[in-house]
Amino acid sequence: MQNPYRDLPSVDKLLNDKRIEAIAAQFGQNTITNLARIVLEEQRAHIQATGSELEKNPIDSLLEKAQSLENSLVALINATGVIIHTNLGRSPISTTAVSEMISITQDYSSLEISQLSGKRSSRNIHIKNQLCRLTGAEDAMVVNNNAAALLLSLTALSANGEAIISRGQLVEIGGGFRIPEIMKQANIKLVEVGTTNRTYIHDYSQAITEQTSALLRVHSSNYRLIGYTTEPSISELANLANEKKIPLIDDIGSGALIDTTRYGLAPEPLVQNSVNAGADIVIFSGDKLIGGPQAGIIIGKEKYIKLMENHPLSRALRIDKVNLAGLIATLHHYEIGDSETTIPIWKMISIPLIELGKRAQRWVDACGSNAEVLASKSTIGGGSLPGQDLPTMVCAITPLTMSVETFTEILRHNSKPIISRISEGKVILDPRTVMPEDDVLIENVLREIFTEYTYTNTNNKNLDHSTGK
Repeated sequence: MQNPYRDLPSVDKLLNDKRIEAIAAQFGQNTITNLARIVLEEQRAHIQATGSELEKNPIDSLLEKAQSLENSLVALINATGVIIHTNLGRSPISTTAVSEMISITQDYSSLEISQLSGKRSSRNIHIKNQLCRLTGAEDAMVVNNNAAALLLSLTALSANGEAIISRGQLVEIGGGFRIPEIMKQANIKLVEVGTTNRTYIHDYSQAITEQTSALLRVHSSNYRLIGYTTEPSISELANLANEKKIPLIDDIGSGALIDTTRYGLAPEPLVQNSVNAGADIVIFSGDKLIGGPQAGIIIGKEKYIKLMENHPLSRALRIDKVNLAGLIATLHHYEIGDSETTIPIWKMISIPLIELGKRAQRWVDACGSNAEVLASKSTIGGGSLPGQDLPTMVCAITPLTMSVETFTEILRHNSKPIISRISEGKVILDPRTVMPEDDVLIENVLREIFTEYTYTNTNNKNLDHSTGK
């Protein structure tokens, strides 16, 4: 039996293969050389453990490992019909916001310096006045996401005390984020009142003790309780908190600045309403119904905001300069009144049904007899307006020569991935969540796929699903 170790090539021989030279040019000679050494070490270990010949050609093993070097964070097309899609990056942002983010990245900035005094300043100074104008709050600050906003609020205002919350608000949101666990991290004793479906103001009042350091209301952003339900209004809670001289923290989740009922949707808590009702602290996301970059926005009474700004945790949770620039630009759309025509999610929500039908029809035409335009539903997503949807028109594809799962895989492997959904045995492409500038790309991809179908069926060949052709 031939010595299997003799089949192992040298590192240099591996690197001299034309295919390896190509990936070395792409990812760097040192990186590929190190991967080559790892491959050979693994092959030697396999031989030593089994005494058998190599399971895989070393060059193939090296090419396979090199795939892990590809950048997996890429731009893609969301054709699912879910407008604020958490797995796809939530809200796309306006071109103005993108421009501001690029500008602030390419140069130095006034992030933490006062142009007037030349002395160190706070990054919150750039956005707090804007937020106060929009919401009517006394003061404001921004951190890196809404989970951070909740953690900072509880830690700065309620640590070592008790916070009262309704049992119906002990929610878990995306990624396993649970309200009781975040309260534990903030070193706060959780006091539950009421029941899952019915909680009254007197439940809160009777639970208040000398150890009570906050009342907490959490909006049920990703689910709905219907039927026999009751909960106190934000005004009732604010009055009780004011009477007992303890802060009321209102986590409203998505944080709408626009009345969603104008689009036939259920009402989403408006930021301004919580402020007007007397909530001491209101927190919400920047990348959901606001339509900006990831951020946790905190507004409310000045004395509480100051406590949070001065807390050591605020530095660990602070927003970066790029997202801050994007959020300022996004909020400016609301100030000048063009948010519904410039912020992508609001453009998607308000797009006319007839336009959606025309766009879907062009995709159907590219599929030949394999697709049809159907009435369907788009959803808001991102934990906003649970159970709410919008009527839409979609391109519904019935691929005849492969499964719907294989077809969606081909779309995902396009040079600019196309993410679709499957419903009732059909591949669904919803134009509501597709940027209009990507319409032609989808049309061309579909036409290419179905042209290849015809060629394949005529010549009894198999589609190469690895390339999407």
